[in-house]
Amino acid sequence: MAWRIASCGDDTGPAVWAMDDGGFGLKMFAKRSGGMATMRKTLMLREDGGRGGGRQSVPRNVLGERLEMCSISPVTGFYRDGCCDTGREDVGSHSVCAVMTEAFLEFSKLRGNDLSTPLPEVGFPGLKPGDRWCLCAPRWQEALEAGQAPRVVLRATHEAALRHCSLADLKSLAVDLA
Repeated sequence: MAWRIASCGDDTGPAVWAMDDGGFGLKMFAKRSGGMATMRKTLMLREDGGRGGGRQSVPRNVLGERLEMCSISPVTGFYRDGCCDTGREDVGSHSVCAVMTEAFLEFSKLRGNDLSTPLPEVGFPGLKPGDRWCLCAPRWQEALEAGQAPRVVLRATHEAALRHCSLADLKSLAVDLA
């Protein structure tokens, strides 16, 4: 196993590294903060030896640029690598990097997906307002139509989200447009 930069296919991202066994099995994440490194382990099963079910080697965001990291604290993404990357095995399309709000967390709970309650047995800390999380694009669209959609980070939202959401709608709630 070897350490590698883990920033959605880009080696110029934040000080985050990942180590994996090349496919099935253990992944470890380290984040440098003030000279200290914190580690996180997660079990990641993939159907194709680690290439993510036909995922692109360089994932793109909704702006056509290289996909940026969404969050590693808490660690998010279908592949639990901090990125809203997606592939064939991600049937929910966890591709929208959203900034959680109290209103959205309550909306999601009422729809049967409680994202705010910690589940320590599976390593899920529970989300709170301000956390970034890779949402299923159809759920974000559903929340938009109900007036409860959270803000989004376009540079960390995978282009696959455009199968379910319009770019104009995503831009209307973007946190990263000047």
